[in-house]
Order: sequence, then C-alpha cells, then structure tokens
Amino acid sequence: MRDVEITREPVELYKILKFEGLLSSGAEAKNAIAAGQVRVNGETELRKRRKIVDGDVIVFADEELAIKLAAN
Repeated sequence: MRDVEITREPVELYKILKFEGLLSSGAEAKNAIAAGQVRVNGETELRKRRKIVDGDVIVFADEELAIKLAAN
C-alpha cells in the first residue's frame, strides 16, 4: 500500500488516478472508473467525480493507495 498525501479535500477520484501516474490522462482514468476497474473502500466505484477524503483507500490494478490529508 502506498500513502498518497493530499493538501486539501475533497479531491475527485479520477484526478488522483491521473496525478499518481496510474493512468496517463483524465479521460483514461474516467474510462477505467466507468468500466468498474476501480474500488474505493472495498467497493466498486463508478462515479468519476467521487469525492475522495482523508482515510479513503483506492485500489486500481495492482496498486493500493491510502489517502492522507497533509498537516498544515
């Protein structure tokens, strides 16, 4: 599991997939989500703009991302 630090919340799901380099573009990330390839907190997530917050866990392919809010 890899920790991903965000500076504000919420962050849209597709943006995290893109910014973490799991997919090369926002369009690819949105397509992967729509195809049911992404899980958030153990459940398949089909909402591209799902709001991700501190404590969420995202799974895509062989990657597991633990979302942490950065301390100010």
